[in-house]
Amino acid sequence: MRHGCKVNHLSRTHSHRVAMLSNMATSLIMHKRVETTLAKAKALRVYVEPLINRSKEDSTHNRRIVFSYLHSKDAVNELFREVSQKIANRPGGYTRILKTGIRKGDNSEMAIIELVDYNENMLKEPKAKKAKTTRRGRGTKKAEDAAPVAETPAAETPAAEEAPKAE
Repeated sequence: MRHGCKVNHLSRTHSHRVAMLSNMATSLIMHKRVETTLAKAKALRVYVEPLINRSKEDSTHNRRIVFSYLHSKDAVNELFREVSQKIANRPGGYTRILKTGIRKGDNSEMAIIELVDYNENMLKEPKAKKAKTTRRGRGTKKAEDAAPVAETPAAETPAAEEAPKAE
């Protein structure tokens, strides 16, 4: 039984799990997004967010601690130079997990985990939405949507004067 165990072991040994999370964290920092299974994405979020939080303060001690987790000088430099600048005023929640559906081969739930401040599509300001129009029935329009009709009295129309009366 696993009462109180809060770590998802991901069906791997400790050394395999640590190496996999280290590699995924390096890829996330270098490429800003990773596509993986939902369980791995949730485990990666727990692994990488404390490292990103450490990068806010650039000191030798913090760099050595992060390097002991990532084992990549390029990833550490990227994290402390570029990523830390973007997340400097964010109090937490540095990653976002987006579910993408299921994998066809084994029916696993797939997800994309990405750094929040690097998704340009979500950072754009939303465009002003059009007023929602609904069709309530056939041929009925709202008064302000209808085109203005020229008002002409019936006596002044030439068709009314020239039309012969049928007896």
